[in-house]
Amino acid sequence: MKSTTRFRIPLLLASFVILFSGVWAGLMRMNWQIGLFKPSILISHGYLMIPGFLGTLIGLERAVALQKKWGYLGPLSSAIGAILIINQHDNQIGFLLILIGSAIMTLMFFVILKIHFINYTITMALGGISLLVGNLLWGFGLSIYQFITWWMGFLILTIAGERLELGRLMKLNKNVKRLFVITITIFFLGAIVSLINISIGQKIASSGMILLAIWLFQNDIARKTIRQDGLPKFIAISLLSGYVWLFIGGLIGLTNVVLFAGPVYDAYLHSIFLGFVMSMIFAHAPIILPSIINTSEIIFKPILYLPLVLLHLSLVVRILGDIILDNQQIRQWGGMLNAITIFLYFGITIAYRLKSFKTKKI
Repeated sequence: MKSTTRFRIPLLLASFVILFSGVWAGLMRMNWQIGLFKPSILISHGYLMIPGFLGTLIGLERAVALQKKWGYLGPLSSAIGAILIINQHDNQIGFLLILIGSAIMTLMFFVILKIHFINYTITMALGGISLLVGNLLWGFGLSIYQFITWWMGFLILTIAGERLELGRLMKLNKNVKRLFVITITIFFLGAIVSLINISIGQKIASSGMILLAIWLFQNDIARKTIRQDGLPKFIAISLLSGYVWLFIGGLIGLTNVVLFAGPVYDAYLHSIFLGFVMSMIFAHAPIILPSIINTSEIIFKPILYLPLVLLHLSLVVRILGDIILDNQQIRQWGGMLNAITIFLYFGITIAYRLKSFKTKKI
């Protein structure tokens, strides 16, 4: 594992650069006039955040877990592709590299399937396939709203599979496991149907999200670890609050016709990608980041609750501006607070890691 550490830190830093650029593009998309990048980058917000940042980060995490050197070609390809897109939003080489990165990640999931063919690995493999399909549809020239369910599937299914894996500690009975399979099947069926009829597919997938959110909230081990102190409690609160946002996102998708632009579409996407996915990242980063940089030291400080609380409050402000008040300024400030929250979380995490490193050297 030590021989691969030299690949990990540059890829991790690249993922943070992509995250920063993607968040900045999102602010520019909300009409914040902060010219650090070319104005055209605002078009690339979704591409940078999902197949760019998350494709790189999750691909890196999978490569570390699989312990195969070739696996690092996936996040490397995704990272280089995203960086090219930062410079030019329609860069074809950048797209091709991201596509290759998602193909390698999917291959990693299939290698894992050969080792452990079980519900949770199947679910994670479906997540990898979802990213690959979404990226292919992007390459065919479809608008994001036409394939966004597949990108959602990448994250929802990957996370759900990981949580089901930990569910072994809960000793879930067969009926509970069957219910999980049903919820995942409904969501994946919705993604497939969306290729034919976006409105019906959106409603089926959203129903799956609602059912999955309820399943996770009831059966995740976080229901037990929330009674503990320190990091386990922080992780549990992050997870359970994220499941609430998955439920809300599913509810928005279920109760609306085709969402493709506007305030409700903004609320739909960010309930899932910010409320649910970012809560999962906040929860897992204290464990995953040390494993990536090959250290056993897990740094947790209670100050991490600050960005977690701000994440949810800022998203409430954004959705108030989106749906209830239909106010552009409130929506903008919600978006700005979202960005500050993300930068604050990773800023605190990196600062404490550097402080720990310096202390050890002394």
